[in-house]
Amino acid sequence: MKRPGGDMQRRGSKQTAKRLRKSRRKIRKATTALGSTGHSAAQFDGLKRERDEAREQQAATVEILRVIRASPSDVQPVFQTIVRNAVPLCGGLFANVFRFDGELLHYVASHNVGPSYADMMRVKYPMRPDLSQVSGRVVLRKSVVWLENALTDPDFDQRFPMAMGWRRLLGVPMLREGEPVGVIVVGWVEPGPPSMVQEELLKTFADQAVIAIENARLLNELRQRTGDLSEALEQQTATSEVLKIIASSPGNLEPVFSKMLGSATRICEAKFGTLFLYDGNTFRVAAGVGTPPELAEFERLRGPFRPELGSRLERIVGTKQVIHIVDDTAEGVPSPPTRLAGARSIVAVPMVKDDVLIGAITIYRQEVRAFTDKQIALLINFAAQAVIAIESTRLLNDLNKLNQQLEQRVTDQVSEIERMGRLRRFLSPQVADLIVASGAEKQLESHRREITALFCDLRGFTGFSESSDPEDVMALLREYHAAIGSIINKFGGTLERYAGDGVMVVFNDPIPVDNPALQAVLMAIEMRAAIEGLIEKWRKLGHDIGFGIGIAHGFATLGTIGFEGRFDYAAIGTVSNVASRLCDEAKPGQILISPRVLMAVEKDIVVEPVGDFALKGIRRPLAAYNVLATKSPD
Repeated sequence: MKRPGGDMQRRGSKQTAKRLRKSRRKIRKATTALGSTGHSAAQFDGLKRERDEAREQQAATVEILRVIRASPSDVQPVFQTIVRNAVPLCGGLFANVFRFDGELLHYVASHNVGPSYADMMRVKYPMRPDLSQVSGRVVLRKSVVWLENALTDPDFDQRFPMAMGWRRLLGVPMLREGEPVGVIVVGWVEPGPPSMVQEELLKTFADQAVIAIENARLLNELRQRTGDLSEALEQQTATSEVLKIIASSPGNLEPVFSKMLGSATRICEAKFGTLFLYDGNTFRVAAGVGTPPELAEFERLRGPFRPELGSRLERIVGTKQVIHIVDDTAEGVPSPPTRLAGARSIVAVPMVKDDVLIGAITIYRQEVRAFTDKQIALLINFAAQAVIAIESTRLLNDLNKLNQQLEQRVTDQVSEIERMGRLRRFLSPQVADLIVASGAEKQLESHRREITALFCDLRGFTGFSESSDPEDVMALLREYHAAIGSIINKFGGTLERYAGDGVMVVFNDPIPVDNPALQAVLMAIEMRAAIEGLIEKWRKLGHDIGFGIGIAHGFATLGTIGFEGRFDYAAIGTVSNVASRLCDEAKPGQILISPRVLMAVEKDIVVEPVGDFALKGIRRPLAAYNVLATKSPD
């Protein structure tokens, strides 16, 4: 690759070498002529001096090139070497170098000037190019400028030649692609015309200065580009690592915040950092990295806090903008990190979601050094990632909560289905639904209540089952149970049990009934009518079967009995026995009721007395009545 400035380097070296070779040839010719024709020794001495000057110039050029190689990114040593060599080689009083940035001239180097002159130059420069200085004239003309006598030039600033005692000036431009980037100026005590040798020497120095400037610019640009790429890569890597932690730690913000703060403080060259969360009223410390112990203890004891009036956090609440403090000690009231941990430069970045402040990331330096725009941009990016992590955690928690609610609902529904299944074993569907909906399953626990019990079975079923095929027995029972089951559900009875052809139903528990005895009798009448149709069918098939019912009213102890997975609802007491014994005494087609039942239904039901019965398990005979029909309305 062609090195920038190479052509100018070679041109300057060749010019000096050419002058040296020319001087040597002149000396050789003069020596020959002196020996043959007797030329003067003065001519020979002049040629020798010219040779020596060329050697000195070449040595200075080599020295400047050596300095350029030794400090490729710093042009100041090159400028100092140029002015140091220009003064003796040109026989001048002093030399200056100026840089031009396209707008202003800057005084950057000098040799053999006193402190007072240097102070005058620092007051004068930087300056816009004008005719008051040779440096300005060179930039404006983009060419060499000779000033034979500064005191006779009305446009020149006379203070400088009068203060230093010089008269003649030579200014040579440093040109890059035809545009001035600087000026070399040499001054002499005496006024006088220009010297082309001195002009050519300064042109060579100017070329070398341009080479140094261009090399430094390219090298610094390369370093800056490399630094930018390295910084961008480091930031990208840090961002990627934070995103990985967000993905690998769903619902857990602590490792995300710690990694984020660690990367932010490292890349931004901060000493420590803190991440605050804001709930709309108070801030709390959610994470800290490198926090000095005294500040950490202060934050622990303080807990959640309202931001103080005028503090950076209070300003963030009001503006939702980045707060950059170059020196916190210069603020009206230094913050706790400054008082307790020596913080000086601070930057705080808000964490905002949907224009709502949810937190802030703050990093601290313990020296006064402003954070760069790139560092602040990185911090803004981290704040956005923190918001993503917080929102992801919120959504995940909401999802987990919904899942838990769904799981609970499924569990509740399964339990409800199981409860419904258990209840529907002995309750009508509407009663079971009512109990589940009201949550009144406690009523199914053991308790005592006044009920009406109905017991029914088939007359002659035992003989039929003994003489018939099992399939016929099962078919008959299915028809029988289907017929009475729908009627039980219709009247809201509680199925206490069924065993073969025997079925017991209770009323007034667990759901209260206004007149349980009447409800039981009405159901019995409908049952009798339904079964009579079946009996007629069974008789045609050769089965001699009848149907009888017994109904009693009284107190009983009720509740679920059995074991897990197989429960029944039972009514224990004399009333159950009386209903069962009356059923035993009932002839086919009869509905026998006890006196207590009669008292409850006599206004609505037509009955006939059938006498007293000595029932098994009952000490005294019991009068029984057969239900004939319901009474017609008057």
